[in-house]
Amino acid sequence: MSLRAWFPTFIYCERLQQTGLERLNVELADECRRLRDFDRAGRRWCETNYPGGYTSYASMNELHRFSSTFAELEKKLNRHLRAFARALDFNLGGRPLQLTDLWVNIMPPTAAHSLHLHPLSCISGTYYVATPAGCPGLKFEDPRLDRFMAAPPRRTGARRENQTHITYPAEAGNVVLFESWVRHEVPPNRVAEERISVSFNYHWA
Repeated sequence: MSLRAWFPTFIYCERLQQTGLERLNVELADECRRLRDFDRAGRRWCETNYPGGYTSYASMNELHRFSSTFAELEKKLNRHLRAFARALDFNLGGRPLQLTDLWVNIMPPTAAHSLHLHPLSCISGTYYVATPAGCPGLKFEDPRLDRFMAAPPRRTGARRENQTHITYPAEAGNVVLFESWVRHEVPPNRVAEERISVSFNYHWA
């Protein structure tokens, strides 16, 4: 039987850098928590829209523009962005992908991030800063799911490429990149410690 996979959905996952991650993540975690303490508008927004957790998405979502710590993170992320864009065979026409949004997420116990996508962006991603053992990973949904109609369910133990959902474990120091139209979520944090990540969007203009 000649069987080929067409129209695949690619997810990129790699270490941000080979050395120095522990020190970098300590600095980032400290700045993320100080940002939460400072960001009163963000905390108010989260009371309604992100119960139990904190995100600077609605209040301070361009952190790379005014924080040297996050500006340095942007430089490190750009290398991975270029590698992913090459793997996707993007024809950028001489116009670079630009980081437009970068924000902090802190998930204490019970906090969750419901299923969503990132409209008006090209590539989105997450960098993991603090990931206590047992904290939730990043769960992706098969983008064809709403078109399956009368299809039977997948077998238990189906090959990874045939599963309707796949979860990438949260691991401090890892960068995860994906095309912005891929829906994803973070299930509730069931551990006592905070899960900290930095999320971002790249735009092609």
